[in-house]
Amino acid sequence: MSVEKLATKANDEGAREKLIETASQIMREGDTIDISFSELSVRSGLNSALVKYYFGNKDGLMEAILERDMDNILEQIGLLIEKDWPPEDKLRHHIGAVIDTYYEFPYLNRLTMRLIRDVPPEGARNIADKYLKPLSEAYNIFVGEGIKSGVFRDMNPDLFYSAVTGAADRFFTGKLVWKYCYGREDFDERMRDAYREQTVDLIMAGILAK
Repeated sequence: MSVEKLATKANDEGAREKLIETASQIMREGDTIDISFSELSVRSGLNSALVKYYFGNKDGLMEAILERDMDNILEQIGLLIEKDWPPEDKLRHHIGAVIDTYYEFPYLNRLTMRLIRDVPPEGARNIADKYLKPLSEAYNIFVGEGIKSGVFRDMNPDLFYSAVTGAADRFFTGKLVWKYCYGREDFDERMRDAYREQTVDLIMAGILAK
């Protein structure tokens, strides 16, 4: 059967979305951003030739995963910006949401950095313009509102953005450190909740105006 016929048949069953979600699951479960077409084919039940048909190549599939995940993040941030909440409540909620996001998609930062490094410069600029700059602008709003109202001490929003992202990413990409240093493999929702509570409290205590 030709790839076109395979795609026509598979499209009726949501093949493109299934490939994206299956690849995302493989990366989540394996704590990796490397996937094999053979595993993707077995787990999705779809012919791996459809990756080329829908996405062009593996990088195209990775970009589609990033697009799905980041579009949802930006939508939620946009809704939060519009809420009539005090700056402290907005930022506290957002930091907690970042930690929840990295718990669900621990590959997110590594995937972003890999694509920016590996795709042509035009593609890297597109990723930055589409996802990273809007996130940076959101932090300028979150932090700027708090500084203006006197709730937050003066700080650099871009550096703060890096600090929050780093705190969330480092924890959930450090599973092997916890396994071999502390003998723990309990990266469950209780661990996530405990880390969220402690991290939000530490970060907020550091930025509130005294």
